[in-house]
Amino acid sequence: MKTKLLSLAVLIILSACKSESKQDDKYTNITHLKAIYSSGDQSKWPEPNLDSLIEKSKFQDIGALPKVTFPENNPYSKEKEKLGKTLFFDPRLSVSGQIACASCHNPELAWTDNSTRAFGHDRQTGARNSMTILNSGFAHELFWDGRASSLEDQAQFPIKDPVEMNENLGIAVDKIAQIEGYKPLFKEAFGNDSISLKRIQFAIATFERTVNSYKTRFDKFVEGDSTKLTNQEVLGLHLFRTKARCINCHNTPYFSDNQFHNDGQTLFGTKHEDFGRYNVTKNIEDIGKFRTPTLREVNRTGPWMHHGHFPSLLDVVELYNLGNPAPIQKKYLGTPRDSLIPTTSPILQRLDLNKTEIEALIAFMQTLSSSRGRIIIPELP
Repeated sequence: MKTKLLSLAVLIILSACKSESKQDDKYTNITHLKAIYSSGDQSKWPEPNLDSLIEKSKFQDIGALPKVTFPENNPYSKEKEKLGKTLFFDPRLSVSGQIACASCHNPELAWTDNSTRAFGHDRQTGARNSMTILNSGFAHELFWDGRASSLEDQAQFPIKDPVEMNENLGIAVDKIAQIEGYKPLFKEAFGNDSISLKRIQFAIATFERTVNSYKTRFDKFVEGDSTKLTNQEVLGLHLFRTKARCINCHNTPYFSDNQFHNDGQTLFGTKHEDFGRYNVTKNIEDIGKFRTPTLREVNRTGPWMHHGHFPSLLDVVELYNLGNPAPIQKKYLGTPRDSLIPTTSPILQRLDLNKTEIEALIAFMQTLSSSRGRIIIPELP
């Protein structure tokens, strides 16, 4: 009897293992993965590898980028877009008359500047890497630390920042108001030629919401064209959502959860120390947290991270593959700075990706970039 029971148990275990093996095969067979990921039906996709800290009820998977929506208090018009575009490229908003929004957000450089940190007023170097404005209409807060609550709010910050455009907001408005050629543009955009800071902010924000990616190969693939991704790129997509755990922060079609995380890049105790979100909230739990950047166009927006210290995507992936160990600066232990030592997010874990997997992951991320397109620089009034 015991022998029969033992044999039955072994059969059950073997059957379970066989079933599990088939399930594993299902999600490692590239032909199958390509079919389900390009099916146009996300319900067929494998379950994402979500950390226990992620609220599944609020989670939205990656997908094709939808059209951007405009807020009710600042609806779109082509006249307002034209005005905003002109202001975006106008260096007269700066005290020197030499720095425009486009100086750090160059359309030829994926709407960033491809520099570690941007040069500003009097050739000063900023503290952080310039984020691209591509697809910024999908961001909830702006800047690495989220200090701007909207694109409208964001538009004023560079003008008054002493390291960027270094201009008094009131003086900036007065300078624009004194340019006769702007009056018909404001009238067409807002109904009359009154010029104010609010209207300048609203016009620039309207233009920025029109700066969006063209359809990428990834978008076309998940919408149903299975020919748009190679086998290597499909493997990278699958790893992105599973073993590599990128999906935990880089989710939604925007490829950002619009949240703030400490990924160990505070650089505590160095000359580049940056407390990120804490500088805005003064909440000690926010020390070292930065807004999750979008991965759309990521192949064109380097160097990467808020400090711009990573010259290649391989550097970034290798960092996360190691679980991003951030050693505590021991010289500060037992000092008044103890309470400011940042805590790295527990979402970060060692991934143990091999060379093939790392190459596939990078190949997939490169499918999130679209063609550069062409923009006509406006003639300033």
